[in-house]
Amino acid sequence: MATEATLEQARGGDDRAFGELTDPYLGELRLHCYRILGSVQDAEDALQETLLAAWRGLGRYEQRASLRTWLYRIATNRCLNALRASERRPRPVPAGPDFLTVEPTRRGEPVWLEPYPDALLEGLPDTGAGPEAQYEAKEAVALAFVSAVQHLPARQRAVLVLRDVLGFRAAEVADMLQSSEASVNSALQRARATMAQRLPGPGRERAPWPRSARERDVAGRFATAFALDDIDAVVALLTEDAWFTMPPATLEFQGPEAIAGFLRDIRRWRGPRRYRLVPVRANGQPAFGCYLQEGPDAVFGAHGMIVLTLSGGRISAVTRFVDNGNLGRFGLPLALDG
Repeated sequence: MATEATLEQARGGDDRAFGELTDPYLGELRLHCYRILGSVQDAEDALQETLLAAWRGLGRYEQRASLRTWLYRIATNRCLNALRASERRPRPVPAGPDFLTVEPTRRGEPVWLEPYPDALLEGLPDTGAGPEAQYEAKEAVALAFVSAVQHLPARQRAVLVLRDVLGFRAAEVADMLQSSEASVNSALQRARATMAQRLPGPGRERAPWPRSARERDVAGRFATAFALDDIDAVVALLTEDAWFTMPPATLEFQGPEAIAGFLRDIRRWRGPRRYRLVPVRANGQPAFGCYLQEGPDAVFGAHGMIVLTLSGGRISAVTRFVDNGNLGRFGLPLALDG
């Protein structure tokens, strides 16, 4: 908690006092920005902009709200600014492969998404959510949740995360966004409707407890099968409604048959290749750094990441990221010896 003495020291230009005020909130603010932006790098940039704005604006902090709420207000608006800037500079959507014989189940919208290292979740308070929160902490960091949020318009993203994840009251959110409670409630209603369409239904069997023996067994069997290019063994681990997605590519495959067909197309196109999967954790889920060997004597070069979503004792989603830019945050190298 901010003490008057520490606050006055920070207002006087004491950066150590400023760190004492803000350091306890850095982890949760970074995660907040990630939920809205979907990118770890963009979240880090927004966090740094938040701290700079807070440092410059500390003299105008009137303590009508808690310091935490004030920081969330700044961070949320920095995220909205980032989303507006990205709309003005749209990124090119990657074209899908032209060698497929299997028709994708659907062609979705491009989602600019990165996995979030579990190391950045360590030490975050479990009691950060207010009484009006609708999502549990584990659920609100899962890749499916963050992916669904990216389909919302910018303002709806902010309202949903502030209200249903963090549990801020409608009046507090309206103040943060310089809006009315009626506008906030309307945005929340529309956001909830979209999220209900995109998230698994309430009948879905729960995933094994994180880091449990059951989770390790399923993830280990997947890694072995994938590394051996044993498509039948990979498919045998999937639920009947499993999805295979590759954000930001728009091609999406659902069900063991469609996923198997896609993986076989990849194998026919690439020819025989060897993979290595290095286990890590992302978004509270089992994940792997993926490495591909292009020749018998070559090193294994980084080839993105794979994140698994589990349902019961099977895999309900495989999310394939091919960008290597996020590997360093997971402690993963760009190459492994052959």
